Amino acid sequence: MKILHLSTHDIDGGAARSAYRLHTGLQDIGLESQMLVQEKSSNDKTVIAPKTRLFQGIAKAKLTFESLPLKLYPQKKNTPFFVQWLPDRIIPTVAQINPDIINLHWISAAFMQIETFPKLKRPLVWTLHDMWGFTGGCHVAGECDRYKVSCGACPQLNSGNEWDLSRWAWQRKVKAWKNLNLTLVSPSSWLAQCARSSSLFQDLRIEVIPHGLDIQKYRPINKHFAREILKLPQDKKLILFGAIEATSDRNKGFHLLQPALQELSKSGWKDNVEVVVFGASQPENPPDLGCRTRYLGHLHDDISLATVYSAADVMLVPSLQESFGQAASESFSCGTPVVAFNSTGLKDIVDHQQNGYLAKPYEVEDFAKGISWVLEDEQRLQKLSFYAREKAQQEFTLELQARRYSALFQEILMSANKSSFRN
Repeated sequence: MKILHLSTHDIDGGAARSAYRLHTGLQDIGLESQMLVQEKSSNDKTVIAPKTRLFQGIAKAKLTFESLPLKLYPQKKNTPFFVQWLPDRIIPTVAQINPDIINLHWISAAFMQIETFPKLKRPLVWTLHDMWGFTGGCHVAGECDRYKVSCGACPQLNSGNEWDLSRWAWQRKVKAWKNLNLTLVSPSSWLAQCARSSSLFQDLRIEVIPHGLDIQKYRPINKHFAREILKLPQDKKLILFGAIEATSDRNKGFHLLQPALQELSKSGWKDNVEVVVFGASQPENPPDLGCRTRYLGHLHDDISLATVYSAADVMLVPSLQESFGQAASESFSCGTPVVAFNSTGLKDIVDHQQNGYLAKPYEVEDFAKGISWVLEDEQRLQKLSFYAREKAQQEFTLELQARRYSALFQEILMSANKSSFRN
C-alpha cells in the first residue's frame, strides 16, 4: 500500500506537524508513506516539494491573486478566508508518484484548487484540521452555522447578500466533489459532528481518530531540571500558555486569558505564580496579566516544547474553537494538566477534574477558578499529572493513530477494488 499525504507544509504549523507525525507513524509500522507539500521545512527525503525558486515565487504570487475577490468585501473580518479559485500544477507530480490512496490534510490556496480534487483519481481520505472543507471559505466558523445549508450572507465577509463569495465557493465544492470517493477523518467528536451536520459532507463516511504524537519525545522531564534549562523560577507555580500567534490570534483566546489571570491574581495568587508564554515574543507594551510574565518566543522543536511543558504546573488552552487541541495532548504527554473551556475538540482531551479542568464556556471567572483548583492542592496536582500522562499513553500514541489509519486505508482500498472488479 502506497500512501501519499498532501499538505501545504510538512512541519510549519499545528496542522502540518500533525500530518507529518501521521506520516512518520505510518512508516514506523512498516507502510510506504510520502508527503507532497508546497513548502518544505524538514530535511526528510520522503517529503517532496517544488525545488525551484520559480515555483516558490508562483506560489507566493497565487496567494496575492487569491485574495483579489476579497477586495469586494472591504468590511471583511480579519480572519483567514480562501475560495481557492486559481489553477495548480499538482496532478503531474501525483501521477508520477502513483499512490494507491491519498490522505489530504490542510490545503492552502497556493497549493490546490477546489476543482483539482476529482482529478486526483484515487480514493481520498481527508483529515480535517479545521472547518474549511465544509464552509464557503472560512476556517473557523465561530457562531455561524450557515454551512448547514449553503453559506451566503457570510458574517466573516460582513455580507448581507445571499449570493456572495461564500455561496460561490460552496457551489463550486458541491459541483466538483459530488462523485468523489472521499472518506473524512476528524480528530475530535465535535468537528465530526459539525461535518455531519454540513450540507457538503452530511452523506459521507466520517471517522474520529485523535491526532497522535511521539510520547517518548513528549514525556515528563524532571521539573527542577526543565526550569533550570529555561531559566525559570523554582519557587513559583508556573502557568503556561502557548500557540502559534499565541497573543494575536483571537481564536486562541488571549482576550479571555488576560481577565482570567487578573481574576486569579486578585484571589491571592499574585506573588505565588508566574505566567510563561511561548509562541509569541514580548510585545513593546506587554499586557497586564496580573502577575509576572515571561515570553519565550517561538519554540519549533519537540525537545524545547517537551521541556517547557514539563517545567509548568498547568497548561492553559482558552481557545474559542479547536478541531482537536494538540497543545493540550502534548501537555498531557509531559504530565502537565490542562485548563480549557468545556467546548469543541478539547472536550475529547480533558476530563473534568480528572486530568484537568473544563470551565464553563466562555466564563472568565470559572476559568480562573479552574486554574486555582488545579494549583491549590499539591497532592491533587500530582494525581492530575499522573492521569494526564496516562491518558496520553492510552489514547494519543503515534502507533495507535497509525494503526487506525492503516486499517481504514486497507478497508477503503478493498472496497474500491471490489467495485472496480464488479464494473
